[in-house]
This record gives sequence, structure tokens and C-alpha cells, in this order.
Amino acid sequence: MKTAIISDIHSNLASLTKVMADIQAQGVDQIVCLGDIVGYGPDPRECIDLIMEKCSICLLGNHDQGALFDPEGFNSGAERAIFWTRSQLENSAGDRQQADRRWEFLGELPRNQSQGEFLFVHGSARNPLNEYVFPEDTYNRRKMEKIFALIPHHSFQGHTHVPGVFTEDFRFFGPDEINYEYRLSDAKTMINVGSVGQPRDGDPRACYVIVEDDLVQFRRVEYPIDETVQKIHDIPDLDNFLGDRLRDGR
Repeated sequence: MKTAIISDIHSNLASLTKVMADIQAQGVDQIVCLGDIVGYGPDPRECIDLIMEKCSICLLGNHDQGALFDPEGFNSGAERAIFWTRSQLENSAGDRQQADRRWEFLGELPRNQSQGEFLFVHGSARNPLNEYVFPEDTYNRRKMEKIFALIPHHSFQGHTHVPGVFTEDFRFFGPDEINYEYRLSDAKTMINVGSVGQPRDGDPRACYVIVEDDLVQFRRVEYPIDETVQKIHDIPDLDNFLGDRLRDGR
């Protein structure tokens, strides 16, 4: 089965639309979303609708949970964005039934999902919703050992917005270090699929992965960044920084 795995859309419809077009061109069999459909960006309703339509598996992200309940642990800009997002979801825009469908969809999202050798989470196998696993955590042997002990074989995750491959021998490879491809083996791996809507690895292009058999391919997709930036700037409740950072991929 050929699977596209996306994560961290963050209400960036311009990016999600381009990524979905790229996925369609690859002829995939299923799309998995690892969460954070909303938060930060200007188009939460439209992004939820597209994910509902296209994804066969979707997980709960911490920003999705923040929209459902009270946000905890967010900085002020992210918290303001969550409250604005919630107001947009509560506003039916003339379609109360669709608004209810969005809330129901978010409310039923699982925190993890397994499919064959693959474990899908938003954060980590140890804390599926909130734990960050950064490249520099390869120096934290105790943390990595505890997380890898909970992974049956291969874990796919997001949350940090930094794509790459973590190996069981405590190494991290960014996509550019492995020519954007990684061959799975019997060794355990954690694979961060990057972010569709807010990359933070210095490359502003959207990022996702395609998995077919034992081959993981990282894909980067250009999208009209300025379109999303302008939308954010036009919304007083969203900090301009949330748009400006998109240009730098940070």
C-alpha cells in the first residue's frame, strides 16, 4: 500500500491544497494525518473539511485539542490563535450542519493508531499528544531509550515541524542528508514527517512523506506563501509573526 503521511497543517489552506494535489499526482492508496489540523493559520474550517474528505486516518494534535477544550501550555500568540480558531468553528458561516460535523470529527480523533508495522502518533510513542522529539534529543540517551522501548517497529510523528529520521542507535538524519529517501529495515525508527502548514527546518516549502513497501520518501512542495501571510496579517486576532515566520521556514 502506498501511503501519504501529513502533519501539522495549522489552518494553512494554500499549503494543504498544493500538498493534496501533489499527493494525488503520486497515486497513493491512503492519506494519514498526524494531527494539528488547526491553530496558527487563517483557514481552520476549510482545512478540516479537506482533511475529512481526503484522509482515511486522522489523529488528534495538541492544537486540535486546544480548540476543543482550554489550551494549556501554549504561548500567548498560539493561545490567541486557538481562541480565534474556536470562534471560527463556532461560527457556522450559514451551514450549521457542517459546523456540527467539524466539531464531531475533532472530538472523535484518536491519539494514536497502528497499521501493520507502523505506529502513528502526533508527538511521540510515550506521549502521543504533547511530547516533542527534537534532533538534539539524540544526545539524551535516556529519553530516546524510553521512547524507542514503546515502539513496536516504526513510528511516524510530527509536532516539532522538523522532518527527519531517528534511528535506534541514537542518530538523526535530515531529509537533505539522505537524499530525501530512507529504506526501512528490521531496526526500529522514528520518522518525523515534517509540517504541511508551518515548516521549521529552514525550508519554507511544505513537507510530507510517502511510504511504499520499505521506502520512505520525503517530499517538499512549494505553495503561495504570501497568500497565507496576507490572510494572517488581515486577521487582528492572529499575530503577524505567525505569517512572517512562514517565509523563513522557522
